Amino acid sequence: MSTFERDRIAIRYPADWIIETQDGPEDGGWTVVVQSPDTAFFMMSLLPEARDPAELANQSFDALKGEYKELDWEDVMETICGQPAIGYNADFLTVDTATSCRVRCLDTFAGPLLLLWQVSDFDRDQNDPVLRDIVKSLNVEVD
Repeated sequence: MSTFERDRIAIRYPADWIIETQDGPEDGGWTVVVQSPDTAFFMMSLLPEARDPAELANQSFDALKGEYKELDWEDVMETICGQPAIGYNADFLTVDTATSCRVRCLDTFAGPLLLLWQVSDFDRDQNDPVLRDIVKSLNVEVD
């Protein structure tokens, strides 16, 4: 396993997955994407300019609705690393393959944090448990 850590926010992910990081604009935000060798990926973005996690979840959902016209979804509220997380589960078709996308947003000391993970039917059996383990590994240090 490998670890990504920044601004006292950390995840663990498989060593054979590819990681890419990108700094946000001058606001101190950043994005990290961890890509499986297949179709699955996990994205985490710290977005200090966002007002709150609910607004961030709504914005990400609107973007997904704009991309995929036929979208099934359900609103979700759960606890991730001891913090309340709001978001949704969405399912849609891409190139005739069923795809599941999970979005959760939570508040951190550095600002709202967006988590998004996605997997297709192609590799769901293999990678869905791995994605859930990445989410479970999330550690957000509190002040």
